[in-house]
Amino acid sequence: MRYLVKHPVRHRFSSSMGSRVPVPAAVLALALALTGCGGPDVGTTGGGAPSAPAGAQDVRAVAPTTADTGSEPSAAGERGMDTPAAEASASAPTVLPGLGPKTLAEIPANARQVLIVTGTDKNSPQSQVVLYQRTDASGWTAGQTWAAHNAREGWTDDHYAGDLHSPIGVFTLSDAGGLLADPGTKLPYAQSGSFTIGGTGFEGEPLAGSFDYVVAIDYNRKPGTSPLDWTRPLGTNRGGGIWLHVDHGGPTHGCVSLAKQHMKELLLALDPALHPVVVMGDRTSLER
Repeated sequence: MRYLVKHPVRHRFSSSMGSRVPVPAAVLALALALTGCGGPDVGTTGGGAPSAPAGAQDVRAVAPTTADTGSEPSAAGERGMDTPAAEASASAPTVLPGLGPKTLAEIPANARQVLIVTGTDKNSPQSQVVLYQRTDASGWTAGQTWAAHNAREGWTDDHYAGDLHSPIGVFTLSDAGGLLADPGTKLPYAQSGSFTIGGTGFEGEPLAGSFDYVVAIDYNRKPGTSPLDWTRPLGTNRGGGIWLHVDHGGPTHGCVSLAKQHMKELLLALDPALHPVVVMGDRTSLER
C-alpha cells in the first residue's frame, strides 16, 4: 500500500475544524524552514517534522489500531531488525524490559512489534532505541541498540505545541514517507518534495536531509494518512508532527531522530500486520 504523490503538489493547510486554504509552494518552502515539530503546525526547525499540509495525494488509508483517533493511540512490539523471529529461543523475555506495569498496560494485546525509545533522563535530549518483536515462543527478541536524539528539553506527560519536549506514551506507527524514494517498507509511504528542509538546528548543525526518511508517530494525528496530513484530533495547541526521522546531530523540537541507515533499517522492518507501536519516554517514566 503506497501514497501516490504527483508533482507539482498543490499543498493545502487544514485547521482542526477541517477548513482548507491553498498555499503556494514557495510559501510552504519558507514555512518549512521556520517552525518545528512539536511546535506550531507548519514546517520545521531544530529537527522537528513538518506537521504541515495534506497535499494532492492518492491516500489509501490503513485502518488505525486504536478505535478512537481522538485519543493518544497505544503501542505494540516488534522483532529485532537483525534477528529473524525464527531464531528466537525459549529464553526470550516474556515481558518487555525496562517497562513498568502502567506502561505495559497501554500496549495492545495484538502488538507484536514494539519500538522502545528510552531517554537518558527527564530533561535530556539523548535517548536509545531498541526494536523488539514478539516470537512464536511468546517471548520478545531485541534488535540492536541505536543512539537517538529527542526534544531539547526532554520529556513530558502533557505535551503542548512549542514546549520543546517529546511526548511520553505508547503510540501506533501507521504511516511513513520522505524526500527519498520508498526503500521497500511495508508501511504506506508518501514520497514528496515537501519533506525538504534547510537551515540549522539548536547546535548550529545543518538540517538538510533530516526528512529523507520519516515514520509518523501517531500522537495527535489521524492514522492512515500521509505524515504531511495536518489533522490534529486533540487541537493544534497540543502540537503534532511528531516523527521518527533522520538524525541531524542535535536535539529536536519533539521528534525522535536516528542515523539515516538505522531509519532505513527501521522502515524495512516495520510491518503493519504486526501492529507496530512506539513506547517512548525517559527511563524513570517508562518504569512506572
